Amino acid sequence: MKYRKTLYLKFILAYLAFGLISFFLITTLFARLTFNHLVMDKAAALYKEATLISTRYADSIYNSSLQADDVRDQLEAIDTFTQSEIWIINPDGQLLYNSTDTTVDKDNTVTIEHFNPTDTGNNYYMVGDFYGNFESDVLSVLSPINSDFRIRGYVVMHYEISEIRESRDRLLNIYYMALGIMFVLSLVILIVFTIVVYRPLKKITKATEEYADGNLTHKIEVNKDDEIGHLAASLNYMASELSKGEDNQKQFIANVSHDFRSPLTSIKGYIEAMEDGTIPPEMSGKYLKIVLNETERLTKLTNSLLSLNNLNTRGMHLDISDFDINAVIKNTAATFEGTCKQKRIRFNLVLCGEELYVSADMGKIQQVLYNLIDNAIKFSDANSDIKLETSEKNDTVFVSVKDSGIGIPKESQKLVFDRFYKTDLSRGKDKKGTGLGLAITKEIINAHHENINVISTVGVGTEFIFTLPKSKEEESI
Repeated sequence: MKYRKTLYLKFILAYLAFGLISFFLITTLFARLTFNHLVMDKAAALYKEATLISTRYADSIYNSSLQADDVRDQLEAIDTFTQSEIWIINPDGQLLYNSTDTTVDKDNTVTIEHFNPTDTGNNYYMVGDFYGNFESDVLSVLSPINSDFRIRGYVVMHYEISEIRESRDRLLNIYYMALGIMFVLSLVILIVFTIVVYRPLKKITKATEEYADGNLTHKIEVNKDDEIGHLAASLNYMASELSKGEDNQKQFIANVSHDFRSPLTSIKGYIEAMEDGTIPPEMSGKYLKIVLNETERLTKLTNSLLSLNNLNTRGMHLDISDFDINAVIKNTAATFEGTCKQKRIRFNLVLCGEELYVSADMGKIQQVLYNLIDNAIKFSDANSDIKLETSEKNDTVFVSVKDSGIGIPKESQKLVFDRFYKTDLSRGKDKKGTGLGLAITKEIINAHHENINVISTVGVGTEFIFTLPKSKEEESI
């Protein structure tokens, strides 16, 4: 919970920091950059006008014709157009013309004290009160007047800095409006993020905490068709599967406990009976044989459990080779010769061709055949047949083990491959069974990425069919 709140708080703080930093930058850095840009832009425009004046009216200025009405009219027009004062100054600082003061003439001169054109440095303008001649700062642009290859004076144009500041403020207001719009849009994005991303993630995080606490029944209520919805659905599915796995684990432990408890109870009971004399000494041999059978059952159950622990499809090691499945079926069937004679059961081999090569783990396929044939014999009546058949279609080999025994009820056919499962019909005949043989069989077939199916009718019989890939080497011969 702490990290989730901190993450969202970071988004809020980042949003606020974005607004504050943007406002600070506009107020300081952008204001200064904009002001400097406007000063340079205005200075360039004034310098162009000043250069025009110094070039066009230089002869009139220094040929004593400055008082001509046409010259004055032109300069006043430029003054009005540029909204600036136009001064003409001698190199020694004597003011010869002021567009805003008509009293300035040769008889009524004004001298600019400390006037020094080099004060502009590398620029052609300066900002200030122009040697104390203005009460507020002005932008002063200087353009030299050249005549007879020497500087005769300067055209100086003054523009109020307050006007430039007003222009800057108007631009800053536009910046502030743009920032406000961006801030609102960012707020909309943050709200959308909260609804679309943060809240579903909050539900998902809450669910993971519930799962970590063992509550696998908690459901994530996120109905979306995007990646977050897919994640929520996947977590719901994961929780469901984990819950099933937990239930299966509990059932597995219960089944193991039951299957171990029964023979252990029998062994303990018979041994105590022999020890306290309830079973007379002359009957001990009979009951010791029962105890031995129960220990064999425990051994078989333990071995089956070890096999299931090793046979998982992700970690099972398969030693794939090409072998004749028909020969393996014949050899496996031969191992049941003694049992078949006792029950008078016959094998009917319907094999495809003399040889039929498959590509699989021969040892594990032998175990599959052993389990299927053992089950078929166990649930077959005396004087019956068990049909072992192979066939091929395209690149797949089909192996069938079919008996004519008691059959499996339809509702139980989907459960016969579950661990420890036994149908009610089989319990009377399967006294020594562990309920793990078919589970092991299915694990092996699945590890080969093949399929196994069951077809059964109660009172008629059962057929197990599994597939194996046909050998590629045989096809190339």
